[in-house]
Amino acid sequence: MAHIYLASPHMSEEGYEQQYVKEAFDTNWIAPLGKNVNEFEKELAAYVGAKDAAALSSGSAALHLALKAAGVKSGDIVFCQDLTFSATANPIAYEKAIPVFIDSDYETWNMSPEALERAFEKYPDVKAVMPVHLYGLPANMDRIMEICKKHGVPVIEDAAESLGTLYHGQYTGTFGDYGAFSFNGNKIITTSGGGMLVCNLPEEQAKERIAKVRFWATQAREKARHYEHKEIGYNYRMSNIVAGIGRGQMKVLDQRIEQKRHIFAYYQEHLGDLEGLSFMPLHENERANCWLSVIQLTPDCKVCPLDVMVALEQGDIESRPVWKPMHMQPVFADCDYIDNGKVGESLFENGVCLPSDTKMTDEDLKRICTIIRGLWK
Repeated sequence: MAHIYLASPHMSEEGYEQQYVKEAFDTNWIAPLGKNVNEFEKELAAYVGAKDAAALSSGSAALHLALKAAGVKSGDIVFCQDLTFSATANPIAYEKAIPVFIDSDYETWNMSPEALERAFEKYPDVKAVMPVHLYGLPANMDRIMEICKKHGVPVIEDAAESLGTLYHGQYTGTFGDYGAFSFNGNKIITTSGGGMLVCNLPEEQAKERIAKVRFWATQAREKARHYEHKEIGYNYRMSNIVAGIGRGQMKVLDQRIEQKRHIFAYYQEHLGDLEGLSFMPLHENERANCWLSVIQLTPDCKVCPLDVMVALEQGDIESRPVWKPMHMQPVFADCDYIDNGKVGESLFENGVCLPSDTKMTDEDLKRICTIIRGLWK
């Protein structure tokens, strides 16, 4: 039987990506600038409703430059969601700032507003807050924004996994001052690698900040005939070829969201009756993109997460543990952690990310569910 991936690139059947890439080759725009870059920025900003956007080499680059744009400097405190991939936290270290990790809640699996409030009491001089929309599930942005506005602190949303997710009718990545998206090979749409930073400040201010981000992303080269540099810059700009892939992928984004949600619904229907098994939380007034479908197993369940992963692996099917929280990572062992009942630890220890590849058929899903159900017999 064919190998089933957790989540892999899915190019459009219509070949939209190749059309834009061919245009770049035909016009010889094989560079980190060009029509595809400009149009991809406009198209994504228009889709999510952001004021402006900068196409960059990765989602990590987007988070890094968002921190710089927000004024974070060496020694500053940054509140970061604890349950996430390390790419959320690493850019804080790039700027020699200090991450303080905030636990999640069971309602959203994302940053706990209660823990966030306690973090502000302990660290009133914090410079930025970084919530994550884990696995495409929206964080409680109403409460998070209310708390951060009260303290006058900028919000940087890590929306790497949540492109197309709606929270109360608004796209994730557009609540905070900045939002970062990823187009890594496993994301809901991909450019093979790449990211986008959007800015949601008032229009004139947003244009100014994004222009500065583009400046930093192209080695901070000043406008002069010779090569003049007054600031440290980065080689973070997206190439015109990569952006062409992104433009083609945007045309099928809504189809990919629909398929991801179908996969999740299929699992719910065919695994939902298994004792001790539950699913990641979806709520009314939200439309999660269900980037990955994730289950939880109770500690007293007859089946443990490793059992599921090994059984699938034996069937040539990929799965994955839930992200290991940042405060448990050796590299961040000395950083503070604002606990909310160790929710993130529980989700990590009891969770499994099931195959969520949009190329899967219902026959593939049936094969996966049959293997998992067999563990309960």
